[in-house]
Amino acid sequence: MDKLNVLVTGANGQLGNCLRKAAANSADNYIFTDVDSLDITDREAVVKMVRDNDVNVIINCAAYTNVDRAESDEALAELLNAEAVSNLAEAAKQYDATLIQVSTDYVFGGAAGNTPRTETEPANPTGVYGVTKLHGEEAVARSGCKALIFRTAWLYSEYGKNFVKTMLNLTATRPELSVVFDQCGTPTYAQDLADAIVAIVSGRMFEGREGIYHYSNEGVCSWYDFTQAISEIAGNDACDIRPCHSDEFPSPVKRPSYSVLDKTKFKDTFGLRVPYWTHSLRECIKNLKSSENEA
Repeated sequence: MDKLNVLVTGANGQLGNCLRKAAANSADNYIFTDVDSLDITDREAVVKMVRDNDVNVIINCAAYTNVDRAESDEALAELLNAEAVSNLAEAAKQYDATLIQVSTDYVFGGAAGNTPRTETEPANPTGVYGVTKLHGEEAVARSGCKALIFRTAWLYSEYGKNFVKTMLNLTATRPELSVVFDQCGTPTYAQDLADAIVAIVSGRMFEGREGIYHYSNEGVCSWYDFTQAISEIAGNDACDIRPCHSDEFPSPVKRPSYSVLDKTKFKDTFGLRVPYWTHSLRECIKNLKSSENEA
């Protein structure tokens, strides 16, 4: 089996760092880039990178992800989440590479009901973040390149800023905390998603399986349930965590009230097991505690 050249963009973010770990023993050649080494908003730079490195697969982890700030920063969100994706898709099309694009449950921001979201359900984003990520998906489709789009949700890891690390700190330092209980979804450990992507690339399972797929961990919880689990696993028992309604925390954007992703298509297509969310949460917190002890 020929060695693949795999370009990873946004490699200093949560998923990018997890991909570094997942691909550490891969037989393929991974090229990790971030804005300092590749500006994906520069079409010519993208084309040159793909051409000069004979890239076979592009994994795009770069994105504008600050949901609230995107409401007042629409131009930059559109540039990073849609126009830059178009650059990658066009380069993939030109050089016959496969693009793996990471998208979000926020494309279902305005959807009602409490049935897990399937890939065929019409997108209905409510805020700039969701709209621009949907524009990115549409840019991939327009390009005609070979592509797999993985929509994920509630991403966390040992890296960067995320909900788990924030709540570990707050439940350890505050006597009480209010967390919304009327928004439900499924947390996703970025390492699980990264491991799945590398397995798909290593096994050449992306070939002939283009399309949109949903990936988050198994199960469902509210942000309140998520925080309770974080606190319990970490042993932060002194904090009184209380459920509250979303309208008690005014936000510039309406967040999805139910964005559980149906993973049936992913599991049937690739035959990969998806871990349950609390199992993965324990793994991440264990790693964070271990790194604290080593510091």
